[in-house]
Amino acid sequence: MATTLRARPAALNLTASAEARIAELMGKAPEGAVGVKLSTPRRGCSGLAYSVDYVASASAMDERIETPGGVLFVDGASLLYLIGSTMDWVEDDFTAGFVFANPNAKGACGCGESFTV
Repeated sequence: MATTLRARPAALNLTASAEARIAELMGKAPEGAVGVKLSTPRRGCSGLAYSVDYVASASAMDERIETPGGVLFVDGASLLYLIGSTMDWVEDDFTAGFVFANPNAKGACGCGESFTV
């Protein structure tokens, strides 16, 4: 009996709005940028924060997510904190930014800048 491999679920789900924002960022990326990278550096009052930056190269440990407008890399060390999350881009009259629905987060600070797992 042959073994059937299931498709690996996406480490991170992107909304159409997030994909459009990545395309916009890549359209004005500095020379040499190969994509944008999501990581979770330690900072804020809850311990971890979301950070999105341009990258000139990717680590072999990074998760690579192809979008219609460019590549999103997910930091390999941050992946465990982000599996199953949804990344969205939200704009209103006062703010604009990436917003994360993270099922792994056990708590967040009052301002929403950082989270804990």
